[in-house]
This record gives sequence, C-alpha cells and structure tokens, in this order.
Amino acid sequence: MTFSDALSNGEDAAEGYRVSCSDISSDRVTTVRVDDLDQLISGHRPDWSRIRWIHVQGKLPDAVLEALATKYHLHPLAVEDLCSGDQRPKVQDFPESEEAPGRLFIVARELVMRDTILRSSQINLFLGRNTLLTFQDRFTGALDPVYKRLDFDSTRVRITDASLLCHALLDAVVNSYFPVLEHYSYWIDEIEEGLLTEPSPELITKSHAVKRGLLMLRRTIWPMREVVSQLQRDGHECLSPASQSYFRDVYDHCVQILDLNETYHEIAVSLTETYMSVISNRMNEIVKVLTMISTIFIPLSFIAGVYGMNMPIPENDSAIAYPVFWGVCLTIAIGMLVFFRKKGWI
Repeated sequence: MTFSDALSNGEDAAEGYRVSCSDISSDRVTTVRVDDLDQLISGHRPDWSRIRWIHVQGKLPDAVLEALATKYHLHPLAVEDLCSGDQRPKVQDFPESEEAPGRLFIVARELVMRDTILRSSQINLFLGRNTLLTFQDRFTGALDPVYKRLDFDSTRVRITDASLLCHALLDAVVNSYFPVLEHYSYWIDEIEEGLLTEPSPELITKSHAVKRGLLMLRRTIWPMREVVSQLQRDGHECLSPASQSYFRDVYDHCVQILDLNETYHEIAVSLTETYMSVISNRMNEIVKVLTMISTIFIPLSFIAGVYGMNMPIPENDSAIAYPVFWGVCLTIAIGMLVFFRKKGWI
C-alpha cells in the first residue's frame, strides 16, 4: 500500500483521527493504516526497517496519546504544546538521558486556501534517531509530495535516516506557501485592474482581505525561518550532518517567501492609495465639468437678468430682439467652449 492510499479520504480526519505506520528502507517500504492502536504501541520496528514513520491526522484520544508518549518517550511539555494546537513554529531540544533517548520536537504551521479564506493548522514532528512521529491537525495535502517521493526506490529519503525524512516534510510545508502567494498575486492583479476601470468599495474590502492574509503568512513564515535556521545551525544527536546541509535549501525558500510577501504587502497597501487617487481624480473631473457649466452660464445669466428687469428697455420694442438675444447667448456659449478647448481644459 502506498502512502497516498494509506491517507486517502484524510479530509475526514478533522472529525476523528487516522493513523498510518510506515517502515522504510532502501529496498522496500510498507505502509499500513493502523486500526488497532494497542498492537502498534506494543509492537516494534522490524529488523530490515531503517526508519519508522508514524503519522497521525486529527485528534487522538487522551489515553492513546499518553500511551504513544510513554512508548516513544515524548516529553510532557512537548505533548502539552501538541494538544494546544495554537503554537507558533519552534524547535525544542530534549537531549538523551538515562531514562529516555534524545528527541527533537518541531512545531510547524500549514497554510491552505479554502473558499478564498486562508486557514492555518499546526503540524508537530517528534524526531528520533530512527523514528519520526508526526501529528497533523487536519488533511491539507501539503505532505503529498513526500508521500509520492517515498514510492520511488532511488529517493534520498529512503536511503538515509529519519532526519532527512524530517527535512522533506518541512520542505513540503514551506513549499506549500508558494501557491498561497500565487493566489494573492492573482488577487492583487485583479483588484488593481478593477480599480483602474471601475473602482468600488468592494475592491477595497478585497484589498484589506489580501493584507490580512499576507500578514498571517508573514507571522507564519518568519518563525519558520528561525526554525529552519536553528536546524541548519545547531547540532543534535538526531540530526545527521547530511540533513543539516539540506536545510540550507529550505532556509533559502523561507527567505524568498518573505521577500515576496513583503513585496505583495507593499502593493496591497498601495491599492488603497490608488483607490483614493482614482476617486479623487473622478471627483475633480466632476467638479471641473460643473465649474465650466457655471462659468458658461454666468454671462448668460447676466444678459437674461438685464433684459428680464421689469422696466422699459428700448430693445424690447424691436421685432428681432428675441432672436438676437438667443444668438448672442449661443455665440457666447460656443465661444467659451472653443476657448476652454484651446486651453486644454476639456
């Protein structure tokens, strides 16, 4: 059974939980869905297996989680952070002692777009020398590339140790941020085009939603960069030198995502300024048209006021006075329009 098959229909894990156990070596991989958790806890990794990966989706019952923590010597503080579900990305080192082997506890956060809303979920990794336990709040699809890589015999993940599998998972989580950035990039282009053609308050609402999403992404990727930097820089008994060198690539991806995020955030901020500028220009155009109309009617109103006075006026006795009045008014109006046109005001 492949990893993808073992975790199919994982979208339902948020309502319950799903557990898969994978034994990995250079020549074979076995993956099973775990229905009998007691058997998993009481069992052991086969002799041929170099890596055992236990992946949990959803929330485990407290008794089962306690049994797993006891078997794999998970520190109570790490288990507490696992249960809280709202931790920022971080790394905690639990060195080897007489009672327990060394463990490296890593908290990462996954981001996924659902119904144009950016949602964040926590993923926890407990790294040992030959064992990796991962706890995922819900199915997001971010780890699918790792599942597919493990189906190939030549992948580095199968011929090294658990720390390189840990690297592959964190790399997949970080790479899943790029589609989020692409979504916001498309959204920004759409808003900018709309502002220049038909500006509306709804576009500003979308712009604020983009800024909120980019801010959430920044709050996630910033500590993730520190996590990757610490894994790359600080040694640990569960981290091989080979895996630490590969974390440099993940760090570069984090820096790239931060740079893109800052650029998109600046563009999103400028969208509000663009909206205000467009609205102000339109208002100025309207005021200019009304001012021109008022300017044209000032002399016409003067002439109409003079000849509309209730007193004897010599021109009133002439038969052509009325047509001459309209001729003068039209001449003045047309002359002023021609003058405005030559000045470039219309």
